[in-house]
Amino acid sequence: MSSKKTKSPFEIPPELSELTEKNIEQARAAYGHFMDFLTQSMNAWSGAASNTTSSGFEGVQNRAVEFAKENAEHSFTLAKEVARAKDLQEILALQSKYAQTQMQTYTHQVQELSRLMSESMSKAMRDRQ
Repeated sequence: MSSKKTKSPFEIPPELSELTEKNIEQARAAYGHFMDFLTQSMNAWSGAASNTTSSGFEGVQNRAVEFAKENAEHSFTLAKEVARAKDLQEILALQSKYAQTQMQTYTHQVQELSRLMSESMSKAMRDRQ
């Protein structure tokens, strides 16, 4: 009888587990950064707006919450895809695609939030006159 251990075909190599964990942590970090931005922005909006103008900022706040949910969903989708990946090359391709897509997504989200914020500020200024 041989003393060599044979690996089960269903066993996940330690390297794959480590990479999966890193991807999930990156996704969590990205979500955390976005949520920090969202929280800071909402606090600034609430502090800057009076009761009469705060209603104009509800659309901005609602859209920001939608973005947070979308970003979290993208992160968890990545985690699922990575867990199902067949090899390291597929994992690296998934991570690269995710990073590129999320940077584009964040850029779009910041632009949209800036536009909505600007519109809300303009409306609030008109309402005060």
